[in-house]
Amino acid sequence: MDTNFVQEIPRLRGLPASLPVEGAIRIELQEGIPILRASFSVQDRVETLLRKQQDSKLSREEEEEFDRYEEIDDYLSFLNRLVRNLFQARQQGES
Repeated sequence: MDTNFVQEIPRLRGLPASLPVEGAIRIELQEGIPILRASFSVQDRVETLLRKQQDSKLSREEEEEFDRYEEIDDYLSFLNRLVRNLFQARQQGES
């Protein structure tokens, strides 16, 4: 593997208790590249926490849950960038 794409792999400190065991992630294709996204139920939970955060203060448990969701979002973004970069490098190598 080309070291140009090697980055520090993010570590998750934990998963939110509300994260569903199945169906937490969906896959979309963008220009033939699989992109990982949070499921609609996960997005709904994050939006609920965001609304509550704007209207009032989150409890300590909700803050921790929200932090875990942010970590998952960062992780999915990292994986998506990695896949996209590998795909682009492969295309350039074929040119």
